Amino acid sequence: MDKPHFIGIGGAGMSGIAKILAQRGVLAVGSDTKESATAEALRALGAVVHIGHAAEHLAPDVTSVVISSAIRADNPELAAATQRGIPVLHRSEALAALMQGRRPIAIAGTHGKTTTTSMLAVSLRTLGLDPSYAIGGDLDAPGSNAHHGAGEIFVAEADESDRSFHQYAPEVAVILNVELDHHANYASMEEIYDSFETFVGKIRPGGTLVISADQAGARELTRRLDGVRTVTYGESADADIRILAVKPQGLTSKVAILLDGEELTFTVSVPGKHYAYNAVAALAAGIAAGVPAGELAPALASYTGVKRRLQLIGEAAGVQVIDSYAHHPTEMTADLEAIRGAAPDSRVLVVFQPHLFSRTQELGTEMGEALALAHASVVLDIYPAREDPVPGVTSELIIDAARAHRADVTAVHRGDDVPEAIAKMARSGDLVLTMGAGDVTELGPKILDRLAH
Repeated sequence: MDKPHFIGIGGAGMSGIAKILAQRGVLAVGSDTKESATAEALRALGAVVHIGHAAEHLAPDVTSVVISSAIRADNPELAAATQRGIPVLHRSEALAALMQGRRPIAIAGTHGKTTTTSMLAVSLRTLGLDPSYAIGGDLDAPGSNAHHGAGEIFVAEADESDRSFHQYAPEVAVILNVELDHHANYASMEEIYDSFETFVGKIRPGGTLVISADQAGARELTRRLDGVRTVTYGESADADIRILAVKPQGLTSKVAILLDGEELTFTVSVPGKHYAYNAVAALAAGIAAGVPAGELAPALASYTGVKRRLQLIGEAAGVQVIDSYAHHPTEMTADLEAIRGAAPDSRVLVVFQPHLFSRTQELGTEMGEALALAHASVVLDIYPAREDPVPGVTSELIIDAARAHRADVTAVHRGDDVPEAIAKMARSGDLVLTMGAGDVTELGPKILDRLAH
């Protein structure tokens, strides 16, 4: 990748690769649909970022074009690259190339990848090991989704959504959970299992699989595997690293585990049982890579969060606004339970934006059930992302399911109308959660501004 061009360089995965290349001294050039803080961060590293997609953005000396699964075939830059015979690499192929010569730890699963990858990367940095990392979200500290480190470990989020995690050959692979999602690419759980089995088959000789001992899909996958060095973690009595207790302490948790017959306790600086589990998975992965447990466990407390993962945006009129990337029912439930557990005396109001027509069609009922955990919710229209509309599939599927569980739900079709709707609902002491994988994240500051006035 001497002179790569990135189509969609501002995306979470794409920008991370571009940042690492820029830090390695390679000129990263690309385009994105609009200006963003990510585009500015890339320019600060020396990258060239064009706004808008046009064939003329491809320089004459481009040696490769990097795309994600979100880039359509009719993209003018992709079409120009094809016409000129320029090699086209998927984002995962580019990331796999960056891992060469390093000791990769690849973290996969239907939920929790970004958090777990972040926890491990931050902890290793705290210990002075300076890992490279590529994450699907920006860390609160040090504030970036990617880094080219001097250390030998490379920590990466491994995405199963488009089977791109098959490109990696990790020394340590982590599987947090296995559930049916990404319905446009997977028709059944059997296809999901096959895909994860392929991922496990990519582990380097002598490498290790770290996998949940509790989650049903992970247990079934483990049952199907043969000849793989495996370390399990969880509350199950047969777990190699057994979780003994997770005790909430305000916005943190105290975690106790049994490791090699000895009890070990450490603090996780974010609320919620699911985040504690992610921390144990990160600990297990680090141990598998040779990092002493006694050093890594206390370092986990240095992780303070990832943007959009229960991120506090601000407070106005006594109301706190928190942003959540949760878009699958399991994630929604986990975040709502974490918030309610951390602030049991507060009302929780949710602004939810469904993500993808296919996901809503398959999981709309479960999304509605999850929203019943909130005291009141506002539901926006579906964020289409890369999909075309599906006849009959709307947010009403979720709203009807939520109301069937006696939830207080209001439909709001325009994002611009949300701040006023929340201002009428909220009172001092409430928590407002903007939730979803689309542009609902942009509403948090607008809600705060409306509440302040």
